[in-house]
This record gives sequence, C-alpha cells and structure tokens, in this order.
Amino acid sequence: MAFTLPDLGYDYNALEPQIDARTMEIHHTKHHNAYITNLNKAIEGSPLEGKSIEEILTGLDMTNMAVRNNGGGHYNHSLFWEVLNPKDRGYLTGPLRDAVEAAYGSKENFEKEFAQAAMTRFGSGWAWLCAHKGGKVEICSTSNQDNPLMPATGCGGTPILGVDVWEHAYYLNYQNRRADYLTAFLDIVNWNVVEKKYNAAI
Repeated sequence: MAFTLPDLGYDYNALEPQIDARTMEIHHTKHHNAYITNLNKAIEGSPLEGKSIEEILTGLDMTNMAVRNNGGGHYNHSLFWEVLNPKDRGYLTGPLRDAVEAAYGSKENFEKEFAQAAMTRFGSGWAWLCAHKGGKVEICSTSNQDNPLMPATGCGGTPILGVDVWEHAYYLNYQNRRADYLTAFLDIVNWNVVEKKYNAAI
C-alpha cells in the first residue's frame, strides 16, 4: 500500500508558543506531504513497494536519491510529530534517564550537547538521540533527510528523538535564530513517547 500522511493527533496550534500553528500546518500538509507523494512515485512498481519505511531505509541503496531524500523525509517527519505530541509529556525518567546520565552526565548537559549537534549541522539536516542494543544512547546529526537507519550516515542505532533543523521547521517564527528554536523544541519534547521508543529499541 502507498504511504499516507500521518495524522498529528493534535491541533496545529497545540505547540504554541514554542512552534506556531502556521508553521505546523505548512510543515505537515506541504513539506511532509510532498515527501510522501514523491516517495510513492519513486517506489511504485519497484521491489520496495509494499515494504515498511524502516525496511526501505535500513537496506537502502544510497545512490537512489529519490528514495533516500523522500523516504528519509517521510520517516524523519513522522518521528518529529510523535516526539512533539503535547499529550501526557511526562519527564525524563527511569532507564532512559539512567542511559542519558551515563552518556552525558546530566539531562542539562545532554540538552546542551544535543542542541550543539543541531547548531553545528551546516545547512539543512537533523540532530538525533539514538538508542543501541544494550541500552547505550548517542547523539549524532545527519544532513538533508538522511537518518541513522540508513547505511553509512555516521550515525548508528535507532532514532528515538529527532529535531528538524531545515529552515522550513522554524523560519516563520524564529528566522535565523536556530538556537532559540532548539531551546523551544527541548521545552516541548514528549518524554513518554521517547521513553517508549527507547524501550522498544533496546
């Protein structure tokens, strides 16, 4: 079956004031939807048709730029909407907090390093928190719509948190102030969702 635009499960204004409704609407209905449309075209009639997005990306031929860009765009944005779900956000707790503190010393230091990975991603891309089998976590970043599931991106593990640093994600409200956008993003992460993804990944 063809991929479809996922429902956010919340209103476009639900993340205000950190992320404004107009940015959310354009980001979801225009940018994400375009990735899905182009991904469906790219895999139609190919052996990739009918596979899950995770199966497509983990076995991806990285020279297939249509699938790389649009498949990554679909997967990355789907995760982004989930980890920003405003319902029952919870706190960084339990084994995930232990893993974050083991790797980065404290939640505060993790947030600094995560924001730094996003700030230093030149141009467009993403910063990630990934979980490895056994429980270790790692921060990394990728360019454009690449992600850690793809081969040879310099990241590893399963993405459990991702922030979009393409300008379309923040420009209406923050213009060139990426640092302010990242501070706002970290204020509205749904840690319950991230924790569930962590538990599934390890």
